[in-house]
Amino acid sequence: MSAQATTAAAPDLVRPKPAAEPCTIAIFGASGDLTRRMLLPALYNLMVDKALPPQCPIVGFARTEWSDEEFREHAKEAVGEFSRRPIDPESWARFAKSLFYVAGDYDTTPSHARLDERLEQLEHERGIPGNHLYHLAVPPSAYAPIIHQIGQSGHARAHGDGGHWSRVIIEKPFGRDLESCRNLNRVIHSVFSEDDVYRIDHYLGKETVQNILVFRFANGIFEPVWNRRYVDHVQITVAESIGIGERGRYYEESGALRDMVQNHMLQLLSLVTMEAPIAFNGRWVRDEKVKVLEAIRPLSTEDVRRYTVRGQYGRGIVNGTPARAYREEENVSPNSTTETYVALKMFIDAWRWGDVPFYLRTGKRMKKRSTEISIQFKKVPHLLFREFLVEGASLEPNLLTMRIQPDEGISLMFHTKVPGSPLRVRPMNMDFTYMPTDLAAAPSAYETLLLDAMQGDATLFARNDEVEAAWRITDQILQAWQELPPPEFPNYQAGTPGPEEADELIESDGHSWRPL
Repeated sequence: MSAQATTAAAPDLVRPKPAAEPCTIAIFGASGDLTRRMLLPALYNLMVDKALPPQCPIVGFARTEWSDEEFREHAKEAVGEFSRRPIDPESWARFAKSLFYVAGDYDTTPSHARLDERLEQLEHERGIPGNHLYHLAVPPSAYAPIIHQIGQSGHARAHGDGGHWSRVIIEKPFGRDLESCRNLNRVIHSVFSEDDVYRIDHYLGKETVQNILVFRFANGIFEPVWNRRYVDHVQITVAESIGIGERGRYYEESGALRDMVQNHMLQLLSLVTMEAPIAFNGRWVRDEKVKVLEAIRPLSTEDVRRYTVRGQYGRGIVNGTPARAYREEENVSPNSTTETYVALKMFIDAWRWGDVPFYLRTGKRMKKRSTEISIQFKKVPHLLFREFLVEGASLEPNLLTMRIQPDEGISLMFHTKVPGSPLRVRPMNMDFTYMPTDLAAAPSAYETLLLDAMQGDATLFARNDEVEAAWRITDQILQAWQELPPPEFPNYQAGTPGPEEADELIESDGHSWRPL
């Protein structure tokens, strides 16, 4: 049974007026899927919400040979398909006037010269100061050439130089190991100061992820028990029912560990376990997140063998539909040893969390889509009401669950007396759930993050030391996997919760995974 608590009906969400000065946005990879599905709809909604700086030109840059009008038609289709609100003619007409396009190669000076000329022309016509926001929605191999060309153009001003700014948004993955991450950071810092680099992880733009910090630090009743004295263990699950789609070539190079654990899951772990920052801003929040990552216990090869599980899905049934095996996906080797599932056990060697196990799991083609964080508290010292439990119930420890997606919300499981006599005890869930209207009206993750970048607020972006700390952890696992014999793949069927070895990992400690 459950007790429901929902957010009260609220008036339309109102954004504060933008604090950013007018700027020019240049999108590299403007003809790609990310721009179509995320960036153009986000920018359109920001404009409708009057959150974009006035007279803000948006200049797309890619190899596709388009004119301004063809780019606008592409953008209209994208916004019509993926925007959280429908297009209205008046708003679209205003937005379309801000869209421009330059075709060219990412690594050639003449192409970038055409882009620079177009930016200068638009800024002159619209009376805009030379503030630039560059968004690199391109494959990682294009990051370094683009940044080099931006540096050659002279448009990347030093932080605060002359009252103007140039900022760059970089999509994940930030390298594929610690060494490549450091090399990429060296290239970036040769042109941009760290204060002007915005490494984007869309998970941090989600309303429900940001709510983790609010829940923790705006409610005094949980802080006294948010530690090793009262918490038995923590589970973080990012399960996906979908496969790899058309990303076979990318996924063969990445795998689940690089694709999900190194960024999204370690971000969630750090938000749940960090200490309270001095202030809610980019410096202090990220300082505390780095401390968590630095405190994660190092893993030897033997630790990796004991505390990690790799999986790869075979054929199965997902939501009533047959699904092919990973090795049968397009652009995947028929003998691939790439993992589509990872489970691991970690410890944080800090005073607050000493010896509390953290269990993380993520996978493709699992039973259902679910992202959640579960904090299980320790059992009561004396099971006083064992004989009074209703039939089929057990006196389980209290459980706090934060649901990131879907069914976004927070629930707390506790025990209560069944009304009436005689004495009977049963578990209950007290649920907070977002009203559908709240989530529908809320900005998308990319809306939040794009506006933050324009305003110069880096709180929800990853800093260089944070990314490198996450890669240090991931590298330990990757290097040990190279030394250990690979599992016999496939080892779980599509549409199931994952491999049996993952169950054994957590059950050996007397726990079990939260049901999917």
